[in-house]
Amino acid sequence: MAKRKNPRHGSMQFWPRVRANREHARVRSWGLGTGLLGFAGYKVGMTHLKITDNKPTSMTKGQDIFMPATIIECPPMKAIGIRFYHDLPYGPQPVSQVLAESLDKELARAIALPKKQHGKEPSEFDDLTLIVQTQPKLTGIGKKKPEVFELGLGGKKEEKLALAKQKLGQDISVQDVFKPGEQLDAHVVTKGKGYQGPVKRFGVTLRAHKSEKSVRQPGSLGGWSGQGHVMYRVAHAGHMGYHQRTEYNKWLLKIGTSPADAAQKGGWVHYGIIRNPFLVVKGSVGGPQKRLVKLSKALRPDKLTPKEAPSITYFSSVAKQ
Repeated sequence: MAKRKNPRHGSMQFWPRVRANREHARVRSWGLGTGLLGFAGYKVGMTHLKITDNKPTSMTKGQDIFMPATIIECPPMKAIGIRFYHDLPYGPQPVSQVLAESLDKELARAIALPKKQHGKEPSEFDDLTLIVQTQPKLTGIGKKKPEVFELGLGGKKEEKLALAKQKLGQDISVQDVFKPGEQLDAHVVTKGKGYQGPVKRFGVTLRAHKSEKSVRQPGSLGGWSGQGHVMYRVAHAGHMGYHQRTEYNKWLLKIGTSPADAAQKGGWVHYGIIRNPFLVVKGSVGGPQKRLVKLSKALRPDKLTPKEAPSITYFSSVAKQ
């Protein structure tokens, strides 16, 4: 008789399973490259495409195949400041920052605006980042409060400083950062599902219907139950969802400049009408509609994924409802 496999349920890689600190994810690494290393947009929803497969090692090379895709609306971001860092033994520490001369009034919804210009460029520094804000007022999601975060720059220190001074106070478009065909890392906060039991949360097997007390609970607390508390490895009920996650190597299929190219009849469900440039990314991206998705250059790109975007022969404009 074959041995029955029964692996544990729930990856130990993601622990503890706690709520994210904020609605937009923290980016620990902006990937590899030069210039601006990332961008941010709002998740619109999913659709399906028909593309001509251009992967050299694919069995369907040269054929038309269907592919699920996610639409991300990317209104231009604005560079509002430069932050300088010193490299110390316990990590980089900020030493100074310079803000743009004119700031949007909506920025006061997110941070306290300075009454006068403060901060100056230090004579010596080791690294710098660009402080940017999103502009949700340009979309139709009904939001005015922008998200503020630091955007990574690639290259030498002098090149970073020159680029940051050039972009300070200016709008940044998604075409300045990405190009079709490259791979991206998506940093998101997933959809919250509230308090859930162990069956939905970890996928444990239902117990027999004649079992004592309960059916949808773990049958045993395991061998480590004599120390006075239940070990964290035991699948128990708790909070599920609203976790920060990073998805690697999302294939960028298209950068749309005309919102009409991604229009759906009656608007996108739970989102509305697209009014800005948008990205078409292969597969799914975490989080609900209208949530901010931070995209960065691929940290460990897949060598088998083509570097050229495929030709799209069909784009579904039928509402998914």
